[in-house]
Amino acid sequence: MTQQTVLICGGGIGGLAAALVLARDGYRVEVFEQSDAFREIGAGIQIGPNAFRMFEHLGLTAAIDRVAYYPGNLCMRDVRTGEVVATVPVSAQAKGSYGYPYGVIYRADLHSVLLDACQSLPAVGLHTRAKIERFEHDAGGVSLALADGRRFEGAALIGADGLWSTVRQAIVGDGPPRVSGHVAYRAVLPMSEVPKHLYSPDVVLWGGEKTHLVHYPLRRGELYNLVAVFHSDHYEEGWNIFGDPHELNERFADAVGPVRELLGKIETWKMWVLCDRDPVRNWSQGRVTLLGDAAHPMLQYLAQGACMAIEDAAVLGAALRRAEGDFGRAFEEYQRVRYLRTGRVQLTARFYGDIYHASGVARELRNKMFQSGAESAGFAGLGWLYQGVDPETVFA
Repeated sequence: MTQQTVLICGGGIGGLAAALVLARDGYRVEVFEQSDAFREIGAGIQIGPNAFRMFEHLGLTAAIDRVAYYPGNLCMRDVRTGEVVATVPVSAQAKGSYGYPYGVIYRADLHSVLLDACQSLPAVGLHTRAKIERFEHDAGGVSLALADGRRFEGAALIGADGLWSTVRQAIVGDGPPRVSGHVAYRAVLPMSEVPKHLYSPDVVLWGGEKTHLVHYPLRRGELYNLVAVFHSDHYEEGWNIFGDPHELNERFADAVGPVRELLGKIETWKMWVLCDRDPVRNWSQGRVTLLGDAAHPMLQYLAQGACMAIEDAAVLGAALRRAEGDFGRAFEEYQRVRYLRTGRVQLTARFYGDIYHASGVARELRNKMFQSGAESAGFAGLGWLYQGVDPETVFA
């Protein structure tokens, strides 16, 4: 039997995870990345127990453990008063409740773990400067044309090309993403530059009116990750745009001293605009399907974008094994067991953004409810999410 080829548009976390899964299952995989190198732009991301479950499934636990950091708590504070709104222990609770830890990781390190795994497999072809211009598909296969004139043929195509997915527009055709009205400024400090009185070993979120700041250690404590989010009408599309420190300082002018002091440590910020899309039920057509942000882009307030993409890859692989290589049937089954879960994450992330950015009476109510201990703040209320999925039984 001739080895079938699967084409993957996008060489980010989701695309490489899919390539790893499919190559191990015996497919030839060609991955197309429009940038001039396979790399991730960004800073730190939080990784829930559901993703660590997938790392075990993919045989990546040891490699991830070498670069991850495991905080003791998730802590929310009021950015104006400094008061603690909620503290949720995660180090012991995560393993005790779900069997897997809660961690944070430098996005580039996670990408490197996946890239190294793919590069070790002869069946994975990695192509840079490979911008997709168009594709055609029928019952017999998929034909892909790149902007530089190169053409590739395959049995199927996976669009893992992110928020502005070219493949999505051909399949779903729902136009540009929904702009949330918020931007995120991100930066990373060497730990040696973080004053002791500003350091915390936990994941700390300072919530304010249409603003919040998150910080936590990275790379086992070598770096300190900062992400400042605020409402803005001034933004440029992209993931590698320089932010405006003046606007940032204006938005956090009423913040408590430690927050303003920590923000002042950063001279150069990178900015990205926060967007998502409404959940959809169908993101497949024949031998073509979507994965990760191309299928279900979400706001970052649940820290699940990368986690959902990795889950997608594992479930997609299981669907293909179950369908015995029938791509059309496998893609239908894959999206059938994914769209409600990913849609719930998309909508819940929007809701968490409202909680973080509450003002007026909503802010007072949030603080009082969470501080009382009578309401489930954050981690404890997300069992449905952090329990994760078993790719081998999810279709039962």
